[in-house]
Amino acid sequence: MTEFQGALLASQAARLEAQTKVREENARYLTTLLRDVPGTQPAAMYPGCTRNVYHIFMFRYDPEAFAGLTRAAFLKALAAEGVPASGGYTPLNREPFLNETLLSRGYRAIYPAARLEAALDRMRCPNNDRLCEEAVWLTQNQLLGPRGDMDQIVEAIRKVQRHAATLARA
Repeated sequence: MTEFQGALLASQAARLEAQTKVREENARYLTTLLRDVPGTQPAAMYPGCTRNVYHIFMFRYDPEAFAGLTRAAFLKALAAEGVPASGGYTPLNREPFLNETLLSRGYRAIYPAARLEAALDRMRCPNNDRLCEEAVWLTQNQLLGPRGDMDQIVEAIRKVQRHAATLARA
């Protein structure tokens, strides 16, 4: 890290605690609101976890509660309502380079076939795959606004839900 980068970071660190507190409060509030919206399931903190910096706010999206509206169409409709959201990561365990590496001539020369097969088997992560298909991410900066912004996010989701059948046919 350069001195200049360090100076920038040090000046930003002064805001960290206050911003973390705002994100935590808004995330708690947003979680409470989303629990009342069928088809949305906010991510829960693990028991014993006392803080969360909320780099992202994630919830699961169930298209059945939105007249079969695909997640992609849901995200597009949210954006049209002024709520940018994303589907998050693709399943990283399915990245082609992993298979290519494990099945490469070099790896096959070093490792026994049974070990490589076991590694390939461990890369099967159906729960992760499903989460990557259902996740909706809101970025941390969205949690830095006033509480009213959280109300607007949920109102946008409810509006999409009310019009989901029409959107699904479009």
